[in-house]
Amino acid sequence: MFCIVALAILLCMVDNPRNLPSRSGASSASARSVEIALIDFHTHSSASDGVLSPHALLNRAAREGVRRLAITDHDTINGYLSLRGTALSDSMPDGVLAECQLVSGAEFSCQWGRLGIHIVALGFDPDTPNLRKHLARLDTARSERAVQIAQRLERAGMPGGLAGARGLADGAQIGRPHFARWMVEAGHIASEELAFKRFLGRGKAGDIAVLWPSLGETVTAICDSGGIAVLAHPLEYKMTATRLRALTDAFCEAGGKAIEVINGRSRPDDQALLWRIADQRHLHVSVGSDFHRDSTYGARLGVEVTGIPNGRGVWESL
Repeated sequence: MFCIVALAILLCMVDNPRNLPSRSGASSASARSVEIALIDFHTHSSASDGVLSPHALLNRAAREGVRRLAITDHDTINGYLSLRGTALSDSMPDGVLAECQLVSGAEFSCQWGRLGIHIVALGFDPDTPNLRKHLARLDTARSERAVQIAQRLERAGMPGGLAGARGLADGAQIGRPHFARWMVEAGHIASEELAFKRFLGRGKAGDIAVLWPSLGETVTAICDSGGIAVLAHPLEYKMTATRLRALTDAFCEAGGKAIEVINGRSRPDDQALLWRIADQRHLHVSVGSDFHRDSTYGARLGVEVTGIPNGRGVWESL
């Protein structure tokens, strides 16, 4: 009997990326049931570089059993705003509102020294003047960056990138994934992954060092709007431990209140490290799939939070 149970648990862990770490870093898994609490506070819609429309993403989350969702598009809240009126009118199909609560969200680009950092904003008032001003500044920065990326790609023998990426964005906030898709469709590169590896990734020709708003300015704009600032995927910045501690300290000093301990298919060891950082700095924790589209390497919508101690989840403050 013990062997059968152990095998069942192992199969769940392999099939289900929603493995939640204990405080010691050990992971646990369980089959999906109505008792499992699923939350996702890091997702992307077609308003930025996701595939699903905001409506489709919310409906998908509800069907997947997610009970609280934040659509955190890059440097725009248009996806959330497109749902806000619908949500208040309670007119969406399939009883989605009764099943999945939508929380205001965005993923803001900012600058800490020479490094680009992402801050997830949750639970803000989208009509706050300072937030609107901040979003307008980000929109200008992204537009200018797109022009520079296209110029560099043209020098590399790939003309027409700006029009191509804008066409694929179709009015959404333009980003490097749109250029990657255009490069594939135009026959310049075999895959989007290769486009980032050779042209668009860190240190490559299309990696434009835009002077985003500072970390402090970004956290202030979020806090002024009544929101909570979350340090997104801290380990993706590939910092030394000393540098990561300095970043986290600067984030806390600016008014940041939470850190992502789960982002996508994160490893138990990474989760344990982030838990230690959260404990040392008395930060709340947040979780998200970083869902953009269905893929073999990406996480499914929704993260199990039943194992997170009471009082630690950022969702308890929203």
